[in-house]
Amino acid sequence: MFGRKLSILLVAVLIVSATAFTASAKTLKVQTSYGAGDFALKHMQDWAEKLKVMTNGDLAIELLPIRAVVPHKETPEAVAMGVLDGDFTAISYFAGRDRSFALIGDLTAGYDTPDQLQTFCMNGGGKEVLQKMWDKTLPGIHVVGCGAYSREALVAKVPIKGLADLKGIKIRAPEGLASEVFKRAGAAPVAIPGSEIYTALEKGVVDAADSSAYINNDARGMHKVAKYPLYPGIHSMPAMQFTIGQRVWDKLTDAEKAAIETWFLACRTDLRRMTDIKDKEIVARDRAKGELTIIDWPQADRDAFRKIAVGAWEDYAKASPLAKEAYDAHIKFMKETGLLK
Repeated sequence: MFGRKLSILLVAVLIVSATAFTASAKTLKVQTSYGAGDFALKHMQDWAEKLKVMTNGDLAIELLPIRAVVPHKETPEAVAMGVLDGDFTAISYFAGRDRSFALIGDLTAGYDTPDQLQTFCMNGGGKEVLQKMWDKTLPGIHVVGCGAYSREALVAKVPIKGLADLKGIKIRAPEGLASEVFKRAGAAPVAIPGSEIYTALEKGVVDAADSSAYINNDARGMHKVAKYPLYPGIHSMPAMQFTIGQRVWDKLTDAEKAAIETWFLACRTDLRRMTDIKDKEIVARDRAKGELTIIDWPQADRDAFRKIAVGAWEDYAKASPLAKEAYDAHIKFMKETGLLK
């Protein structure tokens, strides 16, 4: 299997070699896990112009949609081999490599806000653990940063007003940690591809679904069939990684490295705030219309759900030394910030 992936990537090298990073051009080709029309990608592409300004035109970044060059789960190999200069990808895509990627990628029911997760990533040890994870599983990758931009809003056809209402609910959730947490809370997880969520809700295959941010669920028409969205969400807050190939990173000047790190933090902060504003605008509109019943769980239920999730995190931490490090970093940060006692 690795040989097949290697051959695919070597072909891709030939295809994109003319546009890959060179010392003279210094344009970083970075593949994201966002769709071509996603709000987040458009926002980041607008911000790409700011990196040029910050470096007096010496450094540019081109942000590509998901699967533009390689399949979404193969971006790390592409970055390590130089097919891509970097990736901006959901960390949980790589959970099959080691369970530590699941724990860093989406600690289901872990954090209340994207700011908390961003702080963990950049100031609470998350970035350092993620770097160690790549060093041990696929050397040649430099982690610039990580963090989330939104807490996903659960879409539901039935009212789920608190933790007790999860019992018996058929809920679409990705296989792995998310499914395990929902199962322990009494729900019945169903593994369905994201492209099939709307149909599954419409036909009653599931009662609710782990889908996306409120703004994205609205754009995809989910609320036409799921009239009881949970906002803010209770579960998923996917963390993204921004990586650059180590060989590319080493060729950059100290000033360019600092510019990229500063650009990343500013861009992600602005994206989080803009998404929050857009979500709240649409939520206010929907509440005014009265066609949806938007549910916000009490904090006590959120805390109780987190306690259930801790058991699943602990079991995932037993899978490998890397998973244990990821778990320990989260728990330490959560206790220091009052999320866990």
